[in-house]
Amino acid sequence: MRVINIAAAQMGPIQRADSRAAVVMRMIALLDEAKRKGADLIIYPELALTTFFPRWYMEDQAEVDTWFEKTMPNEAVQPLFDRAAQHGIAMYLGYAELTPDGHHYNTAVLTDRNSTIIGKYRKVHLPGHDEFEPARSHQHLEKRYFEPGDLGFPVWRNLGGIIGMAICNDRRWPETYRVMGLQDVELVLIGYNTPSVNSLKSAEGLQQRLLHNRLSAQAGAYQNSCWVVAVAKAGVEDGHHLIGGSLIVNPDGEIVAEAATEGDEVLVVPCDLDATRFGKQTIFDFARHRRVEHYGLITSRTGAVPPD
Repeated sequence: MRVINIAAAQMGPIQRADSRAAVVMRMIALLDEAKRKGADLIIYPELALTTFFPRWYMEDQAEVDTWFEKTMPNEAVQPLFDRAAQHGIAMYLGYAELTPDGHHYNTAVLTDRNSTIIGKYRKVHLPGHDEFEPARSHQHLEKRYFEPGDLGFPVWRNLGGIIGMAICNDRRWPETYRVMGLQDVELVLIGYNTPSVNSLKSAEGLQQRLLHNRLSAQAGAYQNSCWVVAVAKAGVEDGHHLIGGSLIVNPDGEIVAEAATEGDEVLVVPCDLDATRFGKQTIFDFARHRRVEHYGLITSRTGAVPPD
């Protein structure tokens, strides 16, 4: 058995006025709880250091840039890295990244148990829109503030396993999991911030969005025979509600733990990476069963085109 004790560290709401320092103190409290529960790896949500700022329409780039981190770790976040190293806990951390040459990404990093960054992922599938749209119940301006990720879907060997990362909307796309699955991924880590109402379809509310969250994670886990850990920032941020529903899914697509609240909450589950092998060697043995000669449309065409 190759067991990693995984902590899904759901976070409750972060208000627009909350400081980085206050948020980091909450994250350290979750880290301490994870340590008490025997965790080896902790997963924080997407944009864990700030409110979900893409809901706000901003025209001043200097104001936009205040939500981004120019370095990681930086002075505000260093205490979290120090505590994780003290505890010997590896970490997935989502944040808004501003690169030295001026690029803006929705990013997650993976650290080892000494808090050394060993992997970086930048969100590929950006949802939403890039200009103010008054017909929406709320704005979702990720396409305005972020560029699509430029690193693809790499995986890393860490903690005795093969680990991949994704962010929020990526979890809805089967290509996300399959590209990592083709690298023999055993554990996929995902942070998310998901509004509880579709801004263009009010009938799609909290329960349906929680259903889609479970469905996406369970399908990705089952179809690639890997563990999936999806972790939310949840609750009401400045009047805007985000779903919770953080969950850990096993390689059979079964939910083994799910958050019960919309606040700061830690789920710790022992995840045996050897449990991925049966599926990878039988029904999802890609080398034996995939038929790539029939999959050309997946990479040759972006949009759907009906037949003549």
